[in-house]
Amino acid sequence: MQTLYLDAFSGISGDMFLGALLDLGLDFEQLKTELAKLHVHGYELTQQREAQSSIYGTSFDVQVAGGKDHGFVERHHHQHEAGHHHDHEARHLADIEALIDGSDLSDTVKHHAKAIFMEIAQAEATVHHMPLAEVHFHEVGALDSIVDIVGCCIGLELMQIDTIMASPLSDGSGFINVAHGQMPVPVPAVMQMRVGSAIPIQQRLDVHTELITPTGMGLVKTLVREFGPLPENAVPTKVGYGFGKRDTGGFNALRAVLFEKKN
Repeated sequence: MQTLYLDAFSGISGDMFLGALLDLGLDFEQLKTELAKLHVHGYELTQQREAQSSIYGTSFDVQVAGGKDHGFVERHHHQHEAGHHHDHEARHLADIEALIDGSDLSDTVKHHAKAIFMEIAQAEATVHHMPLAEVHFHEVGALDSIVDIVGCCIGLELMQIDTIMASPLSDGSGFINVAHGQMPVPVPAVMQMRVGSAIPIQQRLDVHTELITPTGMGLVKTLVREFGPLPENAVPTKVGYGFGKRDTGGFNALRAVLFEKKN
């Protein structure tokens, strides 16, 4: 088994996490084969090895018909807008859990993926002052997030990673524009997920956008067991970079370091 260290100097998102795993050697075709066990359609995965600031890494993306959306909550009156493909309809948390439970994925992947979605949904329910059962995930965001979150859990299992450590996280400042208006950074769901946790986050006042997405925060809160500097005495076996999509004015990547587990 292996230990993964996440160096989140520019925040974390689901696509950055998967990009970093792919850069570390996760088999892209194997990832797609496993994700097919979810039995959902309407998306395409892309990976591109490229350079940012002359440093090579991997950019991963989930391309969904209809484009990207920010945020998760979809209120009831948006549910029946015309023209939505069946797989893109807004989904309740219970729908997503049923989808994961009904898949052919391993019990470990199911357990972790459902725990991450529960963290995000609980935060969204609190922020939007609505019962957990009524939280809807955006029609596009739902599919995008399902693939990101389940894909991350699959990647960890395929790579036999059983321990995850992380640096203190960095987030930006200011505001981002979403479908239903402006959100302050850290975005409300990320801020809510900090409640009751000791996850160290520094806010970068030089970056005027979101660096930690709700998906990224859900992954960290659910899976990371220890925060601090790089382990001093462990010997790294490989380093990878997963690139983010936002223009931060600097090097926007998640650095991931693999360590062999000592007996």
